[in-house]
Formats: sequence, C-alpha cells, structure tokens
Amino acid sequence: MENGSLVISLDFELLWGVFDKVDYNKKIDYFENTRQLIPSLLQVFEKYKIHCTWATVGMLFNSNWDDWNANIPANLPNYKNQNLSAYTYGKSIQSKKTEKLCFAPNLIKKIKNTKGQEIGTHTYSHYYCLEPGQDSLAFKADIEKAIELASIMGIDLKSLVFPRNQYNSAYLEICEKSGLNTVRTNPENWYWQNTQKDSIFHKIFRTGDAYFGAQDKTYKSSQIHRLSSQLTGQKASRLLRSYSGRKVLDNLKLKRIYWEMEYAAKNKENYHLWWHPHNFGNNPLQNLEELKLILDYYCILRDKYGFKSRSMGELAMEYIE
Repeated sequence: MENGSLVISLDFELLWGVFDKVDYNKKIDYFENTRQLIPSLLQVFEKYKIHCTWATVGMLFNSNWDDWNANIPANLPNYKNQNLSAYTYGKSIQSKKTEKLCFAPNLIKKIKNTKGQEIGTHTYSHYYCLEPGQDSLAFKADIEKAIELASIMGIDLKSLVFPRNQYNSAYLEICEKSGLNTVRTNPENWYWQNTQKDSIFHKIFRTGDAYFGAQDKTYKSSQIHRLSSQLTGQKASRLLRSYSGRKVLDNLKLKRIYWEMEYAAKNKENYHLWWHPHNFGNNPLQNLEELKLILDYYCILRDKYGFKSRSMGELAMEYIE
C-alpha cells in the first residue's frame, strides 16, 4: 500500500452499550440526540468523502420488542455478573417507550445507502468476550445471529469490534469461520490492556493520553497482524473524546490528533480514530464542528501527501491482497 490511511470506526450501540451503567429514563434526550445526529454525521462523511466502519450491535437490526424476543439465540452468555446480560436487561424494560433506545433498522439502512460506509458488527448483544461465565458456544451463537439479521438486510459483515475492547484471541477462529476478515485490536500501551478490569489507573492514563504523552499511535501496514490465513487485526489509535467545553483541553486534544494524522500521512502509516455515535449525544453541534475541523485537516493531508480514507474492511482487503 503506497499511501497512509485515516481509518475511522464507530461503535454503534445506543442503549445496548451502556445499559449496565445508566438509568435509561435519564438518557432519553441523549439517545434522541444521537439518532438525529447520525444523518448529519453521514452528510459530513459524504461531503469529505470519508469511508467509515460502523460496528453495529446486532440487536439494533430489530424493529421492535416482538422481533427482539423472536431473535433470542439458543445459547446465551451465562455471565457470572448477570447485570451484564442484554437479555436479562431487555426482558425488564420492554415497552413502546424504550424501542427508540434499542432498535434502529432505518438508521442502519441510511448508513448502508451512504457511499463509503461499511457496516461491521459489534456482536449481536454487545457481548463481553472476557467476562467470567460466558463461553465459545454462546459467542458463536451471538455472532451467527448478528450475521443472520445483517444478511436479511443485504449486508455481508466483514469487520468486528469487540465490545468494551474485550479482545479475546480464543474466539478468532470462530470469527474467521463466520466469514469475518478483520477485527479491531487495542493499542499496545499497558493502560489499554485488561479492559474488563478497568482500574482507576487505566482510566486516568487513557484519559490523559488524549491530551499528553508519547506520540505512538500510528503504525505501518506491516504492523497489521495476520491473525490467521484470512483474518487480520488492526490496532485502534485514538479514541476521539467528545467536546468538553474546556477550551484548553479541547484544543490540546485536536492538536494531538492533527499531529498524529500528519505523522501518519508523511510516513505512509495508518491512523485509526474511533468513538461511539452516542458520545456526541451531549453538545451534538459542537462535537460535529470539532469533527469537521479534524476532517478539514485530513483534506490538507490528502492533497499534500495522498493520505487516504479507508474503512476497516478496505484496509484489510488491501493488506490481504
């Protein structure tokens, strides 16, 4: 591959990504903002010709609770901590009021019909691959259900992002046999390892890394890991943190991203930026404006160095070929 790449992946979850951490009654406006934001985000990507992977929780493909109940897999994750089970939780909140928090087939269709957008998977149930109690049979059933619902919509899933970044190498064979060809892996820094434990020190260093520290997040295509004959692993570089309203911190965050993108462009390396669409649920307009600033800078690098926007699937295919 002759040019460096800006890779963007989004963990598209709505309530399924945070149900164990929030009271949904207090997040209704937040997720409504997220839903309204997604068409605007797609317009921005179209304008800047950005290719993006939307790692989508499979449960979002359902239209309503009747669909959801009909699509419960035969093997479920038996988490030691049942508060992590999307099935236990889903059975407890079923009402017309919660459907917009949990289902989004029309938004998925919009993404599918927007040029340059790849729909990947974030597993069916926002599956926690390192939590005690779950096993490979449940993971296999989960991935098969995600693939089944995507295929009904004419989508062939090729890219996977592990929920909560719980990368589990023991499940890679299942991923490959299911037809996936790339997964997002974590940065190699110690504070991105053991994400299921998520200690206070991990959180402090991950947050601080958005503003300060070593510039070590870009990587050459030769550093893309061949995990098996048909499966690659590509490292995330930077979580795009949402607008904080603290001018100094927001400027530091943007300058860090500009520098890292420029380094990748100059040195023909890859820079993988990721976030959750719901991270823009508070201050959506300000978050979109920050994203436009980043993409303005991307355009400068594209024109100057041939820096190219690639989805996860595109980067994997170019590497495999």
